[in-house]
Amino acid sequence: MNRFSALAIASLALALGLATGPAATATTGNAATAATGNTAPESARASFSCSPGYFCIYSDWNGGGTRCQWSDKQRANTADDCSFIQRGQNVRSVWNATGHRVQYYTQTNYNARVGSTPAGNGGNLQGNYQIRSFKPQ
Repeated sequence: MNRFSALAIASLALALGLATGPAATATTGNAATAATGNTAPESARASFSCSPGYFCIYSDWNGGGTRCQWSDKQRANTADDCSFIQRGQNVRSVWNATGHRVQYYTQTNYNARVGSTPAGNGGNLQGNYQIRSFKPQ
């Protein structure tokens, strides 16, 4: 399958998945990268400022706006120390610079799972919810 076909199929699958509800897996790169869990290309990683070993969330698309980051493997309440979550802003993008997949939730204490992101990947989310807790998958 050529690169264009793989990208088209991945885009269609993403569009259909987003139409079914709020669950999303943030990834960048091509379909092979997302399927194998390999790290995203340098160009995608460069747009997100996230220190190695951290899970980062952003108030704007493409890693923009305010960033909150944690080196903890899990956090029961992100509002404890994330200013834009405290102000009621939604999370629009994420980057997972940890060594494990991170799953995230719209409620504190790991309730209402909304998505997950493999290690070394990230991207834009739907942007209509907050990530209130996260832990390794």
